[in-house]
Amino acid sequence: MLIDTHVHIIDRSALSYPWLSGVPALDRDFLYETYAAEARRCGITTALHMEVDVDPAVMQAETDHIASLAKRQGNLIAGAIVSCRPEEEGFAAYLERQKADPFVKGFRRVLHVVPDTVSEGVLFRDNIRRIGGSGLTFDLCTLPHQAGRVTALVDLAPDVQFVLDHCGVPDIGSDAFEPWKAGISEIARRPNVICKISGVVAYADAQTWTAQTLTPYIEHVIASFGWDRVVWGSDWPVCTLGGGLSTWVAATHAVISGSSEAERSKLLFANAQRLWSL
Repeated sequence: MLIDTHVHIIDRSALSYPWLSGVPALDRDFLYETYAAEARRCGITTALHMEVDVDPAVMQAETDHIASLAKRQGNLIAGAIVSCRPEEEGFAAYLERQKADPFVKGFRRVLHVVPDTVSEGVLFRDNIRRIGGSGLTFDLCTLPHQAGRVTALVDLAPDVQFVLDHCGVPDIGSDAFEPWKAGISEIARRPNVICKISGVVAYADAQTWTAQTLTPYIEHVIASFGWDRVVWGSDWPVCTLGGGLSTWVAATHAVISGSSEAERSKLLFANAQRLWSL
């Protein structure tokens, strides 16, 4: 059993994705049917859709679009982590609408694409605290040099369950292990953060990486957070930049092959089931 906690569906006929023009390798449709065909072959039984930083005007439309896909018989998608703008006055009302929708499992605002001052704003932080007690999570998508800002935000909202995406986005291709390692260790000291081991193949050298390349990064995350505070995700289609979904699934199994069945189960599905009531 394998739960994929981080899937992006890109459908340019339905939604607007302004950032795609700057990433030619991803500037095309990546539809659910393409993902599902490969995911089932990999043993993936359930998936959570992760917002794709659509044009803010269509944030709700993205959620509605994915929810319509999920209603199809046999669909893998069990919920969505939706886009949000905590820095804006309308967030409180937006939060209440999402709380009423059982399909919504959490929020994300990508923080490495905006100035650091955004997450340091009073309104942003007040609105993040509003999430506490809602049962909804908040995904942190940041870069290693932002670790201090991650801990500051997490400390200000102890009642919010945070999820750190992509092992904190290490620069594996440049072998920048030590600065990243220290940040992960510090973030992991916060009990209200879970780490997502997701799609790190995209940050390795696409031509040369092996499972052994990824092992120190994955092992440090698990050692820091513990087996009860890690979940797995593909980051499809971003993972196609480093080999693709099947390759990432195989690498994951290789890296954790020496762990116990109970430990592997926690990472691959049990923790996600508990966290998002799947």
